[in-house]
Order: sequence, then C-alpha cells, then structure tokens
Amino acid sequence: MRYILLINQGSTPLPGSEAWNGLSEEEQKGVYAAYQEINENPDVTPGQQMQPPQTATTVRVENGETLTTDGPFVETKEALGGWFVLEADDLDAAIAVAARVPAASMGGAIEVRPLVER
Repeated sequence: MRYILLINQGSTPLPGSEAWNGLSEEEQKGVYAAYQEINENPDVTPGQQMQPPQTATTVRVENGETLTTDGPFVETKEALGGWFVLEADDLDAAIAVAARVPAASMGGAIEVRPLVER
C-alpha cells in the first residue's frame, strides 16, 4: 500500500533560522543524515520541502468568483512543510518510517495517510 507522509513542521528548527543556528553542528548533520537515509529508501518517492506558510496563497471560489488570500487557510503551528510517498506493507511499517523523520522528534508531527489506489 502507498502512504503519503505529510511533514508538519510545528516548532521544528529550519535551516537558516535562528533556532537552526542554535543547534550544534553534530545535530544539524544528524538531521540532514536522517532525511538522506529516508530518501535513499527504495520504497520512498521523495517529495520536496515547501516554502514557509506565509508564502502561500489560498484560493476559494464563492458564487463563481475566484477569491485569493495571502497565507495559509488557517493559522497553525502544524503547517505543512513537506511530504513524501512511501510504499509499505501496512500502517505499522509506515509509522516506523514516519517516526524516523527528524521533524517528528523536534517539535513537529508526521501525518500518515493511505493513498487511494487506482
């Protein structure tokens, strides 16, 4: 079964931020190594990191009129920061991979959702 793993950044330190610069070089290298290991898993189709939520534009259509709003639909600490697709035998296997995503242990959360098979 295929799962999408949505990386909700939460308070995870991001490269280039003050919080990231507060991590030791060893901690920073550990984060990069963990993501590299996940992306090298043959069952993973890497996604991409997304720009911060404040760069988003939200689109709605009301009464046939297209309306746009700067920023995400909702203000939330759990803003989506990236994603990848995983081929796994079952939910438990997908959860095991999600637990290895650095954001899961650094203030964020990983949403594991099965994809509709066509």
